[in-house]
Amino acid sequence: MAPAEPNNGGTAGAGATRDQASVKVPAKDPKKRDEKSDDDLSEEDLALKQQLELYVERAQDPDPGVQKLALESMRKEIRTATSSMTSVPKPLKFLRPHYATLKGHFEKIVDMDLQKLLADILSVLALTMSPEGERESLKYRLLGSADDIGSWGHEYVRNLAGEIAQEYSKRQSEESPPADDLWNLVVDIVSFHMMHNAEPEAVDLLMEVEDLDVLLDHVDESNYKRTCLYLTSSAKYLLAPDDMVVLDVAYSIYVKFAEYPRALQVALSLGNMQYVKELFQTCTDSLTRMQFCYMLARHGVTFELDETIIPNYDDRQALQQIMDNNELSEGYLSLARDIEVMEPKSPEDIYKAHLIDGRGAGGGTVDSARQNLAATFVNAFVNAGFGQDKLMTVPSESSTGGSSANWLFKNKEHGKTSGAASLGMILMWDVDSGLSQLDKYFNTSDNYVIAGALLGVGIVNCNVQHECDPAMALLVDFLDKEDSSTRIGAIMGLGLAYAGSCSESVRNVLAPILADGKSPLDVIAFTALSLGLIFVSSCNEDIAQAIIFALLDRSETELGDPLARFLPLGLGLLYLGKQDSVEATAEVSKTFNEKIRRHCDMILLSCAFAGTGNVLKVQHLLGQCSQHLDKNETYQGPAVLGIAMVAMAEELGLEMAIRSLEHLLQYGEQNIRRAVPLALGLLCISNPKVNVMDTLSRLSHDADAEVAMAAVVSLGLIGAGTNNARIAGMLRNLSSYCYKDASLLFCVRIAQGLVHMGKGLLTLSPYHSERFLWSPNAMAGLVVFLHACLDMKAIILGKYHYVLYFLALAMQPRMLMTVDEKLKPLSVPVRVGQAVDVVGQAGRPKTITGFQTHSTPVLLSAGDKAELATEKYIPVSPILEGFVILKENPEYREDK
Repeated sequence: MAPAEPNNGGTAGAGATRDQASVKVPAKDPKKRDEKSDDDLSEEDLALKQQLELYVERAQDPDPGVQKLALESMRKEIRTATSSMTSVPKPLKFLRPHYATLKGHFEKIVDMDLQKLLADILSVLALTMSPEGERESLKYRLLGSADDIGSWGHEYVRNLAGEIAQEYSKRQSEESPPADDLWNLVVDIVSFHMMHNAEPEAVDLLMEVEDLDVLLDHVDESNYKRTCLYLTSSAKYLLAPDDMVVLDVAYSIYVKFAEYPRALQVALSLGNMQYVKELFQTCTDSLTRMQFCYMLARHGVTFELDETIIPNYDDRQALQQIMDNNELSEGYLSLARDIEVMEPKSPEDIYKAHLIDGRGAGGGTVDSARQNLAATFVNAFVNAGFGQDKLMTVPSESSTGGSSANWLFKNKEHGKTSGAASLGMILMWDVDSGLSQLDKYFNTSDNYVIAGALLGVGIVNCNVQHECDPAMALLVDFLDKEDSSTRIGAIMGLGLAYAGSCSESVRNVLAPILADGKSPLDVIAFTALSLGLIFVSSCNEDIAQAIIFALLDRSETELGDPLARFLPLGLGLLYLGKQDSVEATAEVSKTFNEKIRRHCDMILLSCAFAGTGNVLKVQHLLGQCSQHLDKNETYQGPAVLGIAMVAMAEELGLEMAIRSLEHLLQYGEQNIRRAVPLALGLLCISNPKVNVMDTLSRLSHDADAEVAMAAVVSLGLIGAGTNNARIAGMLRNLSSYCYKDASLLFCVRIAQGLVHMGKGLLTLSPYHSERFLWSPNAMAGLVVFLHACLDMKAIILGKYHYVLYFLALAMQPRMLMTVDEKLKPLSVPVRVGQAVDVVGQAGRPKTITGFQTHSTPVLLSAGDKAELATEKYIPVSPILEGFVILKENPEYREDK
């Protein structure tokens, strides 16, 4: 018989602690107490108690043979005893009063075998009797026999693991090396845990003794998935470099069991492109390699396949085609056709003015150029990627040259830039037809239109690569023009088209602009941003140096300009999510002008630790926000955004950050309050949580115009691409409420466009793959947009409204598209429901709840997860998101 059921262990331990407390406070007359308890015992229990007392007496007999027999009988009684949910095993209970006696006798025993037998018993008794911090259970275990540790029960093993962790920590602090005796015990415990579905406990122990590699010898087919799930989930809560070590072990386990798509996920999380290369070489299955390419394309990684990885030229070209994301436009339009939303929508369809009562029902007529500009953005966001709309792509029927030109010239000056660029967003991801439609704008003499067309080229090429590399060919000639708006269009276009590519050829044309002292500040600011986007998360020292020199060359008046803050932001993007790699640059930033120094510090810190969930950094940033400063200080805005950037890594930190931001709203200065809505928008991007929605709705009526505008834009961000009816209703009411305030109405219109983005098929969330990975390009686009919103009046409401197009980097279809082995769309039934956290659960728990069955392609909302509802096909990737290849199940038989 087993001594104790594993899952009864926790309660037995609790009971032990309660009884232990009663032992430590003895009654005035112990004999009376014992007599009383003896009377309460049943005959069976009394016989057992007397039997054990006899064993204790005989264990002290001078005759070694009698001693041995008594100890073995005692051991047998303890091992065969069972505990219930509410009590300690009876032998342990009755032997407690004799613990001190047996300890004293242990010191006197000369025979080694007898000493080991008694040490085993004392080790188990110490489970409930040992004083706090003495680690007697471990002490006697090390002196005892090396028999099967599991025979004493699960609770004993768990207690021993805790004591080993304490002992290891103590030896580390005293700098005495951990002895082999501990190590053998650790291996035994890990082996026991892994055999008994207690993988989290095995992992915890190995983390404590800092040797996770041992796991590789103990995982098998039955438990490796649960082990890796626990490893990857716990990595979010560990500080560097421990998180990397844990992910490294998870990667090795996945590779060992040929779970290559999961291994690729972990490799991307580590940012280790060498691992990605190894996976392509190790995995020979062509379908799995294709799935790799879909995953890399979704993550936004530029990865070149060469002869050493894929020797066959045709195979290499086919894979590169998928990785360049050229399938994205086709898949997205296929989804739209399936859901029947191909019909273009006009801004009026979004505003739904007929549903508004009273004031402003007919739409704002004040400042019509501003309203036309808003309509341009709404039209671009709503019809993004569809290739057709009712303003820009209408075929020319009249002799005046068509309505697209008419609409374009309803905008003034820089408004035309955003107008022309909006065509790029409507044709996003479709490079060939996008460039042919933008081509007509290059022949005009209007610099603003040309600038918009250049920016449009960048947006069309955003998140996709084309074999002809057209963006570079078209844009590079405009970098040297006299007109700064044209130059900015070309610079921003290059930044969007080559985001995350680390392209040296683009760097060679942009870097000289930074060093040119004669260039105006706005050109230099956008150059720094574009270089930051192209080399995002690369820690490229040459670019960092170039931006630092550009910052040092700026005069004090220039540094006071809101655009100057884009320079430190470009610097921060180079270190996005790279944690301690930023230290050297952060030291250099301390030499900057007082005006920008602290601002730069906050940006570098928040970018470097973005998506890490590092609690210490969140505390540091909150500390910066607690200071009540002069109104001219700007660095607290980036600090507030930094809290959201760092804390959005996992659900728990996210909820805590929302609470902290509520406090900042109540007690913070005005410049902090202006940033809080934007931080809330980032935390719940494309995920409209009701509590955040209510907070933002309240703030949208704030007395401070900047707070109200930030709240309105953030309502758009949390509802981005969801068609959320409640937010849409709020924004309609707001448009009626603020119909006289042109600036606030402009923000309401932008928010309306965001909520209905892609007619509800897109998301702005940088997270994907079941929220395990975040795309650096998408995060960078969001961060740039939010920093621009920190000074709404100067940038978004000024002449730089086209920074809204940086959101194109984060736009992705929120779909599941299943394809067959020839990569043709394949409709299969899938269950879509709310994802359930199954980390640390034994067996095969259900991973989704409240599901509905649909046929692919399907839309996935925030927190949704899909699983196949048929056994006819097997998915190549275990993560059903984006494009997933299905192969036929050879064991499937149709029911007749």
